[in-house]
Amino acid sequence: MNRRKKIIKKLQKKDKKANAKIHKSNKPVYVSKAEREKLAEQANSEDQNTQPEDEQK
Repeated sequence: MNRRKKIIKKLQKKDKKANAKIHKSNKPVYVSKAEREKLAEQANSEDQNTQPEDEQK
């Protein structure tokens, strides 16, 4: 009984790993607070650089 239980447990673990590999999470990748600030700062500087010269005067 004990040997059979170990074999079954091993196979179930293998199936669980295979199933987890198939169904990847759709969760977005974590972006740290500092990284978000850098991205926002870059976006703001790009927006200011792309404004027409008439609006800047």
